[in-house]
Formats: sequence, C-alpha cells, structure tokens
Amino acid sequence: MAMQKITMGTILTIAIVGMVVTAVGALVATRTISNVGSVKAIGVGVYWDSSCTNAVSSINWGELQPGVSKNFTIYVKNEGSVKMKLSMTASNWNPAQASSYMTLSWNRENYVLNPGSVVSAVLTLSVSQSISGITSFSFDVIISGTEYA
Repeated sequence: MAMQKITMGTILTIAIVGMVVTAVGALVATRTISNVGSVKAIGVGVYWDSSCTNAVSSINWGELQPGVSKNFTIYVKNEGSVKMKLSMTASNWNPAQASSYMTLSWNRENYVLNPGSVVSAVLTLSVSQSISGITSFSFDVIISGTEYA
C-alpha cells in the first residue's frame, strides 16, 4: 500500500509539474509587440477614407502576436497631373533586427494610378513565429508615386 501512495504521489507531482511547464511555455510563446509607425507619401496622398478627407500620418499596429498578420486598408490618391506607378517600402526599423522578423507588404506594388484617381490599398504586417527579444518597435512606411510614361 505504501508503494501505491508513493507511486500516486509521484504521478500527481509529475502531472502538476507538466501542467506548470505547459502553462509557462504558453506564456513565453505569447509575446505582445507594440508599434506606431509614421507614414510618408511622395507624389501621392494617403488617406483613411475613400473621399480623401482624413490623411494618414501614422499607423498604430496595436498589439501583435508571433505568427500573425495584421491588415490596414488605406486609400492612395494621385494628386498630380500625370500617371503614377505606386511603390511602398519600410525603413528606419527600430530596433534594426525587427526587420528580420517582420514583413510589410501591400497589394498595390507597381499599380498605375491615373491623375486624380483614388485606389484602396491593403497594408499587411506579418510577424514571424520565431520572433524573440523584441517587445516594441517602430518603422516608417514610405508610399511613392513615380511618373509612368
């Protein structure tokens, strides 16, 4: 009978330790990453609304978890008098290693926008599952329009 009590106690201890390790592992795997990034527009206007009345100056990506992506819809207006080809880049990552774990993309690369026209665009920030050591970050989003002949 004493052997059964030791065995049951050992099993119970192992089970509790396993649950604690699992819970701690889940806490470690869930990292919140905060960001507010500035938006710079070159040759185009960037807005929150399709009527182009509310200009975008920054994007608050909020809290991000490893392995997820977050989207924002913006509106890009060709405010010039010639056709523009759109492009987007991210720069000035802080900390610099954040760019190794995060990718900014959009659905309007090389899109040709006529003068006065507006197009919706989706910016997507994807965070690698393997991100580590980064609890907050910032970067600049640069949206450019280049004359298209």
